Amino acid sequence: MKRSVLFALVGLVATPLFAADDLCTINLQKLSDYKATASTLGQPLLGQIHNARVEAQKAQAAGDTQKCISLTNKALQDVVNSQKGK
Repeated sequence: MKRSVLFALVGLVATPLFAADDLCTINLQKLSDYKATASTLGQPLLGQIHNARVEAQKAQAAGDTQKCISLTNKALQDVVNSQKGK
């Protein structure tokens, strides 16, 4: 019984960690997809996306998932804003 409770607690604690890592990976993929459609993005923004993606990959490799998510979220928001004309 105690072992079952322990496994359940470990699962609950570990789930957000995996979800955060997945979000970092998903965001990096979205940035790659936007880079592939470079014809719709202006050059300054394309450079910013590239730089953010490189920095986010470095953060991910260093195990700093929160930094990766922060960088990729900002870059994705910049893309959305540029498409809205902001």
